[in-house]
Amino acid sequence: MSTPLQALVDALRASRGFAHKRDIAAVLPALDDAAPAGVPNGDDCAVLPLPAGLGYQLLAIEGLVPDFVAALPWFAGYSAVMVNLSDIAAMGGRATGVVDALWARDEQQAGELLAGMRAAAERYGVPLLGGHTNLRAKDGQLAVAVLGHAKRLISSFDARPGERLLAAVDLRGRWQGEHPFWNASTDVADAARLRGDLALLPELAEAGLVRAGKDISMAGVLGSLLMLLECSGVGARVDLTQLPRPEGAAWLRWLCAFPSYGFVLSVAPACVADVQARFAARGLACADIGGVEPGTRLRVALDGEEALLWDLAEAPFIGARPAGLPTRTAA
Repeated sequence: MSTPLQALVDALRASRGFAHKRDIAAVLPALDDAAPAGVPNGDDCAVLPLPAGLGYQLLAIEGLVPDFVAALPWFAGYSAVMVNLSDIAAMGGRATGVVDALWARDEQQAGELLAGMRAAAERYGVPLLGGHTNLRAKDGQLAVAVLGHAKRLISSFDARPGERLLAAVDLRGRWQGEHPFWNASTDVADAARLRGDLALLPELAEAGLVRAGKDISMAGVLGSLLMLLECSGVGARVDLTQLPRPEGAAWLRWLCAFPSYGFVLSVAPACVADVQARFAARGLACADIGGVEPGTRLRVALDGEEALLWDLAEAPFIGARPAGLPTRTAA
């Protein structure tokens, strides 16, 4: 008989966010395997090393699903910028500029998308520099890319057994209607707070407190963690009772949500208290939700139960492999 936790695990495996991330496995083998900065394909951003002492150039890109663009064009435009800025921050970087590729049915739809992008760019203090526009498309579509710079990297390929897993989330928000978006950005926070909260990630990297992590994407916290584990070639056990969660939020909805501001970090035990204190100082929730283990399995616990969410030895998730190992395709 299926337990409540097993039913939750089964629902996550069948979720749209998990399915979209698994699509990555089909395309990774076609990409250039070269990793000039020691960061293979599969991380939050592309990484290019700059001359000695100048750090790294980062490039992030996100495309939005058409039904999101159709249902919430302004918020889609805003989110397209916001999620890329999150990717840059997740790798210890600061964004320097935004470009977009926009297809719309007409000027009205394009105007709403652009207004959302403009609002996000202004609130986060990043210039919207240009891109590609087509106003004669059958349906609205949007992709946004952001350029950034990092002095020291946070990477999905550097989590190690024995480290603690921290989930940092901004709970000062609200649900975006019935959609799977926890909005802790638009009109919920002022611009100075938004910018300072994102700047915390590169500050942690530069202080040597965080070396490995990932932003929480549309795969939710566990799907994002699964990508981190696959890239690093490790497993983990997570106690869901420790996960920061909005009051009254149903487990499945929260575990499938994009939280506007959310990161899962793999941190050395000696650095955990310092990292948590820095998030707390900005009013951000940051909890120890589990530990990194040797192996290939992601196990989750809740209310005295434990279940296996995924075994990467049996099935890849995004098809990424730790540095130095060949990329494998989906089974």
